[in-house]
Amino acid sequence: MAELLLELLSEEIPARMQARAAEDLKRLVTERLKAAGLDFTEARAYATPRRLALVVDGLPEQQPDITEEKKGPKVGAPEPAVQGFMRANGLESIEQAEVRETDKGAFYFIVRHGQGQPTGDVLPEIVVGAMSNLPWPKSMRWADQRYRWVRPLHSVLALFQGKPLTMAAQVEGGDASSLPSNVALGRNTTVGHRFLAPGEIEVKSFADYRAKLKKAKVVLDAGERRQIIAEQAGKLAAAEGLAVKDDPALLDEVAGLVEWPVVLMGRIDQAFMELPSEVLTTAMRTHQKYFATLDQQGGLADRFLLVANMAAPKNGKVARNIVAGNERVLRARLADARFFWDQDRKQPLAERVPALEQIVFHAKLGTLAEKVSRLQTLAVEIAEQVPGAERDRVRSAARLAKADLVTGMVGEFPELQGLMGRYYARHDGEHAEVVEAIAEHYAPQGPGERCPSAPVSVSVALADKIDTLVGMFAIGETPTGSKDPYALRRAALGSIRLIVENQLRLPLVAILDTAWQLYAGQFVQGRSMYDTRDDLMAFFADRLKVTLKDKGVRHDLISAVFALGGEDDLLRLLDRVKALADFLGSEDGANLLVAYRRAANIVRIEAKKDKTSYNGAARTEHFKQDEERALYAALDGAEAGVAPALKSEDFTAAMAAMAALRQPVDAFFDQVTVNAEDRALRYNRLNLLARIGATLGQVADFSKIEG
Repeated sequence: MAELLLELLSEEIPARMQARAAEDLKRLVTERLKAAGLDFTEARAYATPRRLALVVDGLPEQQPDITEEKKGPKVGAPEPAVQGFMRANGLESIEQAEVRETDKGAFYFIVRHGQGQPTGDVLPEIVVGAMSNLPWPKSMRWADQRYRWVRPLHSVLALFQGKPLTMAAQVEGGDASSLPSNVALGRNTTVGHRFLAPGEIEVKSFADYRAKLKKAKVVLDAGERRQIIAEQAGKLAAAEGLAVKDDPALLDEVAGLVEWPVVLMGRIDQAFMELPSEVLTTAMRTHQKYFATLDQQGGLADRFLLVANMAAPKNGKVARNIVAGNERVLRARLADARFFWDQDRKQPLAERVPALEQIVFHAKLGTLAEKVSRLQTLAVEIAEQVPGAERDRVRSAARLAKADLVTGMVGEFPELQGLMGRYYARHDGEHAEVVEAIAEHYAPQGPGERCPSAPVSVSVALADKIDTLVGMFAIGETPTGSKDPYALRRAALGSIRLIVENQLRLPLVAILDTAWQLYAGQFVQGRSMYDTRDDLMAFFADRLKVTLKDKGVRHDLISAVFALGGEDDLLRLLDRVKALADFLGSEDGANLLVAYRRAANIVRIEAKKDKTSYNGAARTEHFKQDEERALYAALDGAEAGVAPALKSEDFTAAMAAMAALRQPVDAFFDQVTVNAEDRALRYNRLNLLARIGATLGQVADFSKIEG
């Protein structure tokens, strides 16, 4: 068994694209290998800033022989059919085909035996075809080349059994898709680190390739680079009595920026330590890719960690120069931040609100000033349903929530919107609840972010998300497929978390209608309040399924409860779903579901046959058997028990009332012939079966339940 080694060397690949590109390369190559009948034992992909690499182990040295059999027309078929079969298969005479007897008569067959090619002859087309179809988020052409790649491509190393693959470097699509003129298969060399080991390296196998790259200051495995960075950073911080601020996303990104990671420590000037910690962290993390450090009390320390792509022994001249250069860059950036910090505090947030008229929220939905006006009204409306939410504070927080967008600091560091509003509002002497609501009104923005719980914060955060959702849905800007440019799925998930985690008994339909009315007449055109509301409720139902999926709640149960309509209290809906899940998990519930389906199928089939509908209005005088009377009485009892239980929101009791139907339903099916010869009797029994669905339909639409 043999090994395929492939390396694509280029200019620096953006860190965010590397892992996906490596996996795409592996997928495209292995799919083509399987299509060519080439089995393998394992495929592994790697990425560094300058290269994608793939190794495939356990390949055979030759394709397996194949036998292809095609069935043709029947013997005696019309001449055009026979001629077409001959042309399609390159036959000069029909006698070249075999005649075989089948259970449908004699047919022509053609059998071809193909000898497998040497794997080394098949691989070049597979490799180049995979390269040409690699789906980059963005790609480019360079110089006079027509080939597209994420960055200029320098070379392709492709070895099979330690020998270079050779073939004209043409790929699918003709000349427009050809490899660059300076790149072709047939190389067995690569290069090491751009500065530390730029000379060519000749390789014979993957093990040789990986080892020689390591000597040439290239760590091939991104996971290994992450581990090196984490270990070095931890040791440097610990030596100063500090800890590294945990940041997995930054660790992943930095591992994609260097091939030979060396962690160094720099110092933040004390003059900048008076800035808010979020400003310091953002300047370091977002703009410079530095790791922050924490002191023993958990506060931000005056040290930062940078990851160099150079061999730089600690305290050596190279290391000192690298650290000094990075300290200068950070000093300049923090000087700008301090200027904005000082200037922004000279003007109260409240005086900045009119400037929001100059910022467009959406071309069809007006300015941010108009959004803030709606936000105040909607937040106060929501506050009526949030225990402890003081109306005036809610109104103040809603009015000031977006004001920091016109500050210099947020203009320089957009990631700090909301957070800077907190600092400036506190400086202005605003109430503590208002201050926190400004900071938290964008939250939660993801499943890992803490959900606001303070009443004022909850009111404003929920209003902000619902205003955006209603406005975008009203103008038809809804998510499609994987595209969600306005993050509406995130807004809906955040709204659900705010309602559920804070146990809000919120009339969602009324809130959506209020939000729509705040737009109506000025911006919203073409979509009625009812259409917008219905679409959004369906959207919330879909997002709720996503939210509950990880908790093991079945999506079909959510659909069964949502299908009843008129249920817009998410807490009550979730209680119904839980009670329904518990009920169906019991023996009575499972058997009753089977009985319901049997009844529903019978009614549906007979209604279609009779071209009529059965509405459940069975008449007692037509009953002939005790089982009919018992089922009718049980349905009366269930309905009498369900109604008050639903009114008092005791959904467990409602399900218990449904469970009482199991025995009489089973007895009915065991003893009663539904399709009786007597038409009146048959009609009455079908109505009785229809009533089972109607009765169960008070707690959920059982037709939506799967399994």
